[in-house]
Amino acid sequence: MGANGRSGRKGGIGRKALVLCVLGVLCSSSVLLAQFQMPDPKEMSGIPRPVTDLPNGSVSVRLIRGQLSNNLTNHPVELHAGSKVTTVKTDENGRAQFDALAPGTTVKAVAVVDGERLESQEFPVPAQGGIRVMLVATDTSKGPSTTPDAPPISGQVAIGSQSRIVIEPADDAVNVFYLLDISNTARAPVNHAASFVFDLPSGASRAAIMQGSSPKASVSGRRVTVAGPFAPGSTFVQVAYAMPQGGGLVDISQTFPATFEQLAVIVRKVGNTALRSPQIANQREMPAEGETYIAAMGPTVPAGQTIALSVSGFPYHSQAPRTIALALVLVMVGIGVWAARRPTGDQEVRAAERKRLIARREKLFADLVRLERDHLAGRTDRRYTERRDQLVGALEQVYGALDRGDDVAA
Repeated sequence: MGANGRSGRKGGIGRKALVLCVLGVLCSSSVLLAQFQMPDPKEMSGIPRPVTDLPNGSVSVRLIRGQLSNNLTNHPVELHAGSKVTTVKTDENGRAQFDALAPGTTVKAVAVVDGERLESQEFPVPAQGGIRVMLVATDTSKGPSTTPDAPPISGQVAIGSQSRIVIEPADDAVNVFYLLDISNTARAPVNHAASFVFDLPSGASRAAIMQGSSPKASVSGRRVTVAGPFAPGSTFVQVAYAMPQGGGLVDISQTFPATFEQLAVIVRKVGNTALRSPQIANQREMPAEGETYIAAMGPTVPAGQTIALSVSGFPYHSQAPRTIALALVLVMVGIGVWAARRPTGDQEVRAAERKRLIARREKLFADLVRLERDHLAGRTDRRYTERRDQLVGALEQVYGALDRGDDVAA
């Protein structure tokens, strides 16, 4: 791992624990997502898919060349309904949308790309929701072989469909792994249009480049850099880091400098662990090696778009018992000091005053314990610190008065 490995060992996940963890993750991920692998885009071409995220009576046609990251923009797409033909050009995402179609009308989508005619299956327009269909043109730019020794060219790389984001709980944090397959489909080395640099989420610590990664990958603090040019084929980069978990919850927001062709997330399930994300299209629980995992898939995520993941239900050790125990010890010490220094005598006035001070002390302490419990449970507001200081200050006055035998204003 070189310098990157050394920096990871100095400030990060221990080598032994990291290797064991990664081996388990890699073995599990290959089993878990075997059933989730996307077929070749050509196999999905022309197949209509009913959806509920389109207006009623709408058809959206996505036009790509070869792979999901290669959208064809500003290209005409036809929708045939009997002898009637409607033409719409694709937008920047390669989609042409046809709206307000008559429910029940039988239609099919057609596009011609470089002389290749692409047609969808015929399907009826639904009364509720819409239809999404993809037309995939043949990528004629790919040759039978690559020329890795050729001079680098300008172009784009993508984070391939074999990439994974893996999340699993640890004793004091949540470990996160990015297993990235950076794909260059050109025949020659490519200099990515933008630097392949990204920052890990806020709060990330102990970042390291894992063994087996490209020597071009490095990490400094939260910044991960992969130096170009990228050789034809795949460049593997595996990053590990830790995130703090507050109350069994961790939120991850990550942006990558290249298109993530197929979002895939694996979460080791412990207890009531749950995964939520607006970019997750489907997920399911799957057993592997005696553990249960959440395997989730999402659509293509364009470069620069934030991937937002929220994982809840991790087991965690509450600090409430320790806080309450420490508070009780402080009170007992205070009582001992007061008892050792209280004045002698049986005067009724002093006895009544001591009784009042003790009752006030008990009320203040109960309020302090309740405030700490609410804070640990996340039920306090921004006035928590101010209120806590008030209670501690009042308790100090009461203890001082008990020591002196003085009165304290209520």
